[in-house]
Amino acid sequence: MMKTTKTAEELLSDLAELLEIPPERYESADRSYKSVCAWLERPESRFSKYDINVYTQGSFRLGTPTRPINGDEHYDLDIVCEFSIAKLSRTQKALLDDLGYELSLYAKAKGMDKPDRWQRCWTLNYADSAQFHMDVLPCLPDAQDQRSMRKAASLPMEFVEKSVAITDSKHVNYERISVDWPVSNPNGYAEWFYLRMKLIFEKRRQAMMIKDAKADVSEIPEFRVKTPLQSAIQILKRHRDFMFSADETGRPSSIVITTLAAHAYEQQTSIVDALFAILSGMSFYIQERGGRHWIPNPSNPRENFADAWNDDPKLREGFDRWLETAQTDFRLAAEQDSVEEIVETLAPRLGRPLVKDAAQKRRRTVPEILSPMKKESTSLQRVLDAPHRRPMPWAFLQSGSVRLTTATAEQNGFRPMTIVSDGSPLAAHLKLRFVAQTDIPRPFRVFWQVVNTGAAAKAAQQLRGNFEEVTLEEGGLVKKESTLYTGSHSIQCFIVKNGSCLAKTDPFIVVVK
Repeated sequence: MMKTTKTAEELLSDLAELLEIPPERYESADRSYKSVCAWLERPESRFSKYDINVYTQGSFRLGTPTRPINGDEHYDLDIVCEFSIAKLSRTQKALLDDLGYELSLYAKAKGMDKPDRWQRCWTLNYADSAQFHMDVLPCLPDAQDQRSMRKAASLPMEFVEKSVAITDSKHVNYERISVDWPVSNPNGYAEWFYLRMKLIFEKRRQAMMIKDAKADVSEIPEFRVKTPLQSAIQILKRHRDFMFSADETGRPSSIVITTLAAHAYEQQTSIVDALFAILSGMSFYIQERGGRHWIPNPSNPRENFADAWNDDPKLREGFDRWLETAQTDFRLAAEQDSVEEIVETLAPRLGRPLVKDAAQKRRRTVPEILSPMKKESTSLQRVLDAPHRRPMPWAFLQSGSVRLTTATAEQNGFRPMTIVSDGSPLAAHLKLRFVAQTDIPRPFRVFWQVVNTGAAAKAAQQLRGNFEEVTLEEGGLVKKESTLYTGSHSIQCFIVKNGSCLAKTDPFIVVVK
């Protein structure tokens, strides 16, 4: 288990609390989906003669939604409408059309915009004051057919009774009467997820019952009970959201993170212990079957949550990159006893405002980065907070120094000019040359990290942020770059030996106008 300083443990716990959405959001969501259910059950409804079961799925059902990055606090609420209709009595298209008809009437009656139609569901667009959108998925019971299919394939029968058939406009039988429909199991998945944390969940719910003087544990709503598993998932999803905010290529899906995290969780009682158990164990639950990546849906073993990885290798690469970055970020944070160092470590991929709020929650003081010039400080902060700036993967064991002895910019036909890291803007299309000098004895390895920011670099997919190794034979202590993209950028040199970083330069800031 990762050894964590008390400061880091407290700060991560405070951070998880700040990520939690207000209770009134859950209560508003509850009222809204029950209102839709009542509308579908009214006598005039096309579904009035059927039994209807409406329930939530996704993060609201699992207790893992997080506050949006932009602070607008708009949430996606996913609900399922399960109708007691046989698959052979209508097509997928007819079911989706009928639901759309009823939701259009509902929206009109409530003064809302018309619902939007998607591949599998409809979206109800609530007023901005409601602060959420509702995705409504129609489905039919499907336990009997799924039981037969699992038996034929010798698959486990766990949660099969909760299986449902859903609509999908891209399915081959979308407009045909058929028993072959797409399959889902949101109730089964939720049951599996809560079983993964049952011991801690029940203990906390019982404690809340006693504290609130309730007569029965059922009087404590599920959303009020927060376990370390749920908090850890919220932190990891926030980390993912920031890391891929500039470039979504390879962004891991929430269902993959949630499933692997729940598998790796072992009833830890603290958020920090749960977080590190998950980060160290989640990759062990990624299977390989016949050369294909597999993350089985625990409630539907025929479904592979990693199926998209097999079609797009960048998704697996993105997951591995995210996991490695998260492991490094939280390991570095856990080792720090300085609030300022923890903030600087976590700010790029959790958001500086959030991390600072967590740091100040117990009346801690968080110094700002100081700089002789405000202009340089702003540019430096922009680079340090860039979510694509990878954390240093080596332990820092300073045993010498390295510094940039030369930094020049050259325009064709003119003599090179010396530049300094003070935030002064440079023209575009200059050739840059940086020369470093170190007192670390050879042999050692040299890495450079270039971080670009700004719309131009993003559009060109040149944000960079990785560590680039250059051998000494290739002139490892010399780095040539150019001012191709407007924005604030940085370059930094690292000397690595025996798996540790022994020296590093400060980030050299380059601003291109």
